[in-house]
Amino acid sequence: MKFGLRYCNTGPYVDPAKAIELVQAGEAAGFESAWTIEHTVVPANYSSPYPYSDDGKMAGGVDDLPLPDPLVWMSFVAGVTSTIRLGTAILILPQHNPVITAKQVATLDHLSGGRIELGIGVGWMREEFDAIGAPFDDRGARTDEYVAVMRELWTADKPTFHGAFVDFDDTYCRPQPAQGTVPIIIGGDSKVAARRAGRLGDGYFPARGAPKELFDLARSTAEEHGRDPDRLEFTAAVPDDLDDIPALASLGITRLAVPVSPVAGLTTVIQSPDDATAWADTIERYADV
Repeated sequence: MKFGLRYCNTGPYVDPAKAIELVQAGEAAGFESAWTIEHTVVPANYSSPYPYSDDGKMAGGVDDLPLPDPLVWMSFVAGVTSTIRLGTAILILPQHNPVITAKQVATLDHLSGGRIELGIGVGWMREEFDAIGAPFDDRGARTDEYVAVMRELWTADKPTFHGAFVDFDDTYCRPQPAQGTVPIIIGGDSKVAARRAGRLGDGYFPARGAPKELFDLARSTAEEHGRDPDRLEFTAAVPDDLDDIPALASLGITRLAVPVSPVAGLTTVIQSPDDATAWADTIERYADV
């Protein structure tokens, strides 16, 4: 079982010194990965319901929490680490130009020595899409096409793509990723997300818990599309009871993500964003596990 650190670009780790402390300590302790989240903007008084809390609001209803850009944050800590993998959980892909995103992610993978995992989702906050100027209603179709676009740019000798949203011929995007291509992890606690993971993902990372039915659906969908379900990597949130880890392993889960900042709706390992030492206790505890 691999362990990752989760919500790394939130809370205390907006501070650059604390971000470096966290990721270097995690790397030294043997953590396999560190994961970021994304909201480019959060319009005040948004009405779109957040799917992971009872009141439909993020982080206790606070709209103006500092949240650094995930790729920039990952670039910053990549330069002070050497082995820990760095991932987004998630990047809201349909809000981004896929050609530019492919370039940014490939560059980061190249410079970090092939350590990037790209977790993606379709998003849920219409007001954020509106502020960015990105279409909301066709975000699922765009996500599927954008994945194909990025893989073409990352792997083809002369990348060419003709789709509903993106069109180019013989268009180079160099450097390509150091690891050949960047693993794309699908996020989301829905049947649509699980099917997307089975159809086109390299892995699946539900936002909450470890829903067996969704992992099973991702596997069966992979089989339906002629893909090897055993090649899907499953990631889940670490359980409150660590004795449940063997049961999660039996589901095929190979990575558990440990939260390192306070996030509404979660049992967190850090109770206060002002606690400068609790992260060290967290890392020590899970390194022992």
